[in-house]
Amino acid sequence: MNKGSLKSTIAVSLTNYLDAGAIVAGASGLTLWQNYLGLTEMHLGWLNFISANCLGAAIGAIIGGFLADRYGRKFIYTYNLLVYMLGVLTIMCSVNFPMLLAGFLITGISVGIGVPASWTYISESSETNNRGRNICISQMSWGFGPMIILLLGMFFAPDGYLFGWVEKIAHAIGGEGISAEAVNVFSSRIVFFSLLVVAFVAWNLQRKLEESNEWKASKATSANSKDDNRKSGLAQAFSVLLTNGTAIKTVCFLAIIYLTWNMVASVLGFFQPHIYETAGGVSNEISNWMNCIQWAIIVAVTLITSTFIDKVNHMMIYILGLLFAISAWVIVVTVGVNGMAGLWLFTILWGIEGGLSVQIFYALWGSELFPTKFRAGAQGLMFFIVRGLSAVWGLTFTYIYGENGEGFTIAAFCMIALLLISLIVGVAGSPKTRGKSLAQITKERYGDNF
Repeated sequence: MNKGSLKSTIAVSLTNYLDAGAIVAGASGLTLWQNYLGLTEMHLGWLNFISANCLGAAIGAIIGGFLADRYGRKFIYTYNLLVYMLGVLTIMCSVNFPMLLAGFLITGISVGIGVPASWTYISESSETNNRGRNICISQMSWGFGPMIILLLGMFFAPDGYLFGWVEKIAHAIGGEGISAEAVNVFSSRIVFFSLLVVAFVAWNLQRKLEESNEWKASKATSANSKDDNRKSGLAQAFSVLLTNGTAIKTVCFLAIIYLTWNMVASVLGFFQPHIYETAGGVSNEISNWMNCIQWAIIVAVTLITSTFIDKVNHMMIYILGLLFAISAWVIVVTVGVNGMAGLWLFTILWGIEGGLSVQIFYALWGSELFPTKFRAGAQGLMFFIVRGLSAVWGLTFTYIYGENGEGFTIAAFCMIALLLISLIVGVAGSPKTRGKSLAQITKERYGDNF
């Protein structure tokens, strides 16, 4: 991987840090916001529903994917993180539920806009034998985000090492008479402020990136094609996606493996600290430490995966990751998570799964299996489907789970079933793209017309 490729991969990967960071920042401070605003489990479900975890990202993805194909990948990197900063700032300043909800939605939309362009740009700027490794670097950023945010959440949390600073800031802004709940929630506000700072740094790096050469070449070809000039923008992209047999099959395959996995991962991404505290019966501090260690495991395993993903059979890695995932949920229905042994087994197994996860292959295959002219748009469409349905599942999960985790075992069986579907469909449709250029893959799948 040359220096330029590494630099652009790191800059673009900050989008993933901000995506996962926004989800976990909301999750780690969920109980604090609940106490401050008097929220119910249904309120929490709605926050998850419209957040970067689900609907907000779904809306953003279908917009951002097609904008990236129409106006270029650089267009997204020039403006999108300004929207993210607005959303995070709204959350930081929230004093009621509608304001908090709006902040989660704006942030989620920005996350969705950035993700398809991110994976697309990384693949298009990577060398043939380094695409998998670069995607893993991107995925590591997804692990670093939650790990760092959870650490900050613990340090600034009530009874945390730095909570004295939180109290001073809270009283300086809100006065000496503000409630204990209002003081406590300032720890979450500060965590979101850290995302604001990273987003500003990332925006300055990303807006200086060069446009993708693949996109520029595709745009030049389209400009000389009478067929492509008949339609433009969303209409053209949707027309091709919905009429080309290969594209339709690919969308269905990737959407199924990612949806079934993401319905499990999205619940954990937003609710895991809350689940550990209610179903597991541990304190907020212990819950956050366990989650932080889990993300450290994810980062470490992803780093290891990056060293061999471009050299070995992708299907074997895919199967191994899902076997760890299924094993984690089997622990829930056998050992249980109301004791430390069960909680630690689940934490470690799901951490290993995260470093071999379906998302790595979804990002890799999603950026390989479509032509340049609608590569980001196809990913945006799939992300819209997946995150949108995951949003509905998030609301459903709150009903199954109950107020105090009484339905967690039933939910675990649902998770196992979803992961089995992802395993079976993934094995049946696993493509053989390793070691091939994007142009070669496109020609093999679509012929010379793209």
